[in-house]
Amino acid sequence: MREEGRGIVSDPTLITVARRRFHALPHLRVDAGLAVLITIVQLWPLISRESPQGGLWHWWGYAVAVAASVPLVWRRRAPIVVLLASLGVSTLYDLAGNVADQPIWYGALVALYTVAAYSPRGPRLIAFAVTAAGGLLTVGSWETALRGMVLLVAAYAIGRAAATSRAHAAALEERAVRLEKERQMEAERAAQRERDRIARDMHDILGHAVSLMVVQAEAGPVVVRSDPARAEAAFDAIAEAGRDAMVQLRRMLGVLKEGESPRAPQPTLGDLPALAEQVAETGLRLTFDVRGEPRAVAPDCAVAAYRITQEALTNIVKHSGADHAGIRLTWEDHNLMIDITDDG
Repeated sequence: MREEGRGIVSDPTLITVARRRFHALPHLRVDAGLAVLITIVQLWPLISRESPQGGLWHWWGYAVAVAASVPLVWRRRAPIVVLLASLGVSTLYDLAGNVADQPIWYGALVALYTVAAYSPRGPRLIAFAVTAAGGLLTVGSWETALRGMVLLVAAYAIGRAAATSRAHAAALEERAVRLEKERQMEAERAAQRERDRIARDMHDILGHAVSLMVVQAEAGPVVVRSDPARAEAAFDAIAEAGRDAMVQLRRMLGVLKEGESPRAPQPTLGDLPALAEQVAETGLRLTFDVRGEPRAVAPDCAVAAYRITQEALTNIVKHSGADHAGIRLTWEDHNLMIDITDDG
């Protein structure tokens, strides 16, 4: 969003990138910068105005302000130790008389926030109780005590909110990782199912085509002299079976190429008469019969019916030695019955 004339530009993308880069910084470096900032804030009452006696304040005030803030560098490594150190040092501030008033000890508040955000339940509750009790015992008035308790409770509450938000984000990330793994596993299972299907289809296509070609090739030389027309038909059947197999294999292998769709539709129940005619060219007397009222079926059901019939006819040609075979489709209310018989 850009507001012309005022030079105001708001880009959420830049804010997001800046936030990510900030979170990517080493914790020690971030905490060191925070300690420097808190040190400057605690020193500000001492450097922003002169002592009533003129000149600088007592050196003790500067030393305590620095010593109460520097431990924040290690606040994530030892939250409770840092809190106790910051609280303990800050209570020594008034030992010197000529020091500026410190309205708020920010180092102790940041340390308490860190305890609430990173420490286990038991230790952080004890640390909060000790901090609150110490604050009540060392203040000079109830008004100061009330203001201090509000600040302590606020720091603790913000720390717990940060811990809850961090835990929620971690849970979401874990869930996203788990869902991604499940998605990948499902994709692998789907790919395996597709490979299995292609392997079955290739077995059916090659088995059927090779069986027809072998039968015709064996019959051709026998009748090449006595019945040239029949021999020619046998060789034509071999060529037709080979071409049909090539078309189906080319279509199937085309599916494996990324971004390429099948070059021809999958076989359906409407292709069964052509399959029967192709098998009949081997010399097998084959009848095809349909009973009942045909109706539309799902594509995978149609492919399955075609492949079952194709495999059965292939086995008849290869193994049965039959002279006659029959295919009968019977349509019932909710079923399609396929009967394939032979006299071999």
